[in-house]
Amino acid sequence: MTNTNQAEAAALLASTPLFSLLPPDALNRIATVAIARSFPAGTAIFREGDSGESCYVIASGHARAIGEHGDGRSITLASFGPGDLFGELSLFDAEVRSATVETLDEVEVLAILGSDLRPLIIANPELGIGLASALARRLRDSNRRIARRSFQTVQGRVAAALSELVEQARSEGAEGGPIELVTTQTEIAQLAGTSRESASRFIADLARAGVIEQGRGRVIIKDPEALEGWVW
Repeated sequence: MTNTNQAEAAALLASTPLFSLLPPDALNRIATVAIARSFPAGTAIFREGDSGESCYVIASGHARAIGEHGDGRSITLASFGPGDLFGELSLFDAEVRSATVETLDEVEVLAILGSDLRPLIIANPELGIGLASALARRLRDSNRRIARRSFQTVQGRVAAALSELVEQARSEGAEGGPIELVTTQTEIAQLAGTSRESASRFIADLARAGVIEQGRGRVIIKDPEALEGWVW
């Protein structure tokens, strides 16, 4: 990396909840070995079953982790945006990837080898605690989705999936008023753990009620509060 790119990488790492725990010299060491990569929309960064020793920090764009069934069905396990880390399980074992991570739009990441990061975890125990906390949060999110799919109606699951996307948009700076989500009905269905047809019918009901407005590859949430009323 050039000095300019290294400084940008260190600044990105320092802005993330996990790596902000590290002192500047440690951030600079990671930035020195981090590899900047770009992926177009709809690209698999890695696939379930792949070998790999890198974790990734998103600089811009959005991605999701999906679990794939042998019959072709898939569900969304987690969503990632700027500042999020994924692929971190490779830091702890030599197992193959447990899920596929694919981009939802153009994504820029920093790739960090586990062999470069593990010595820093040993030298900075707070980083190890941060990684464990990140894994725990992801496990809680997965458990919440499993519970939702088990006990909620299809309408409730789809509304909850849309509400999650609204929450993510707000965390990235969206404020008040209508909130535009860059997503498709297929992606919403996978996040909700239902079929595209079932999700499409309920999304059409929400559009007729004036809660949302549909566009090509976009959904505009016109009334987030009314949407929350369906999350049960």
